[in-house]
Amino acid sequence: MKSAGSVVALVIVALALGAAVYFYVRGPEPVAQKPTPPPVEVGVMELRRADVSLPLTYAGRVAGFRHVEVRAQVGGIILKREFVEGATVKQGDPLFRIDPRSYQAALDRADAQVLQARATLVQAEENFSRIEQLSQRQVATAKQLEDARAARDLARAALQSAQADVETAKLNIEFTTVVAPVSGPTSLSSPPEGALAQAQQTVLTSITQLDPAYVNFSLSESEFVELRGINQARDQPLKRSDIDVTLEFGGGARYPAKGQVNEAASIVDPRTGTLQIRAIFPNPDGVLLPNQFVRVRLRGVVLQDVFVVPEQSVSQGPQGSFVYVLNSSRDGVMQRPIRLDRQVEGGWAIRDGLEDGEVLVVDGLLRIHPGAKVTPVPAGGRTDRSARTEAAAPAGGAAVRAK
Repeated sequence: MKSAGSVVALVIVALALGAAVYFYVRGPEPVAQKPTPPPVEVGVMELRRADVSLPLTYAGRVAGFRHVEVRAQVGGIILKREFVEGATVKQGDPLFRIDPRSYQAALDRADAQVLQARATLVQAEENFSRIEQLSQRQVATAKQLEDARAARDLARAALQSAQADVETAKLNIEFTTVVAPVSGPTSLSSPPEGALAQAQQTVLTSITQLDPAYVNFSLSESEFVELRGINQARDQPLKRSDIDVTLEFGGGARYPAKGQVNEAASIVDPRTGTLQIRAIFPNPDGVLLPNQFVRVRLRGVVLQDVFVVPEQSVSQGPQGSFVYVLNSSRDGVMQRPIRLDRQVEGGWAIRDGLEDGEVLVVDGLLRIHPGAKVTPVPAGGRTDRSARTEAAAPAGGAAVRAK
């Protein structure tokens, strides 16, 4: 029994040694190698510097071209109001009629004074002529001649004064009919008929001239300095007439007529740090109303010698904005930091950080990283399979798309 057990033990040991020798000679099981992923297909575009239009949009308020307070120039009782309160009047239309009787009496008195002064002048001129003749015959003295000349000159001055009084009286009668100094809508309140109007004090009504209309908007100090620098860098600086100004109402509707930049403030508002700009628009139908909110759009400003990159090609990382460009062999990508300038039509304007002729990665950003191998195709020409793969892939790394 003991010999049989020994045999079994020897057999087991021999099998164990044989297995150990077999695995030692064979070596470890080779680890399966992961296949190298194919290059990522990305959409690209070639970069070229160009001049691009810079659209500018601001919030604005409409203001009347002119706001006039109509005051009585002569005092008296208001006999009649010739318009409906709030109605639109034209320049020269009669608005109020003031009792003219006292002013007509003043005119009659001034006419009488003119007649009196004219008669006095005739008498003084005849007396001077007679004294002058006597003086030539050495009958009248020099003192008599001088007195006659002085009396004639005083009579002439008195006539001129009386005639001036007549003109003043006529003006006062004219002022008893108050006319509209400008065209536009009137205010909703005015003194009633029968009220006393005091000269230069009583406001009879107010008129706001709406055609043309002003639109006021503001630029920040930094933006004003930037735009001034852009303009000064041009070969021929822009004039006000080179800039088109258009309006949009709050609901998005566009005002059909174009305007022009009219004036710009020469000082910065210390409360807001802005400069006020004023544009002028034709407003024959009175569509633009004072204090109305509008959006002001300016076109004509041009950014010279910049790159324009699509918004989707710009990403944000810990160090700021960056894009991907192809390497020199155009089979891999490099990360390129950039500084965003302004948003324009087609994307972002970039001044520095890129070079003419470089190839920018526009599509496929979610599946690439610095040094990744890629297959470039024209932007927008990627296969459906690549687009579906990217849509299903999570965004890698710390980069996020720029907003």
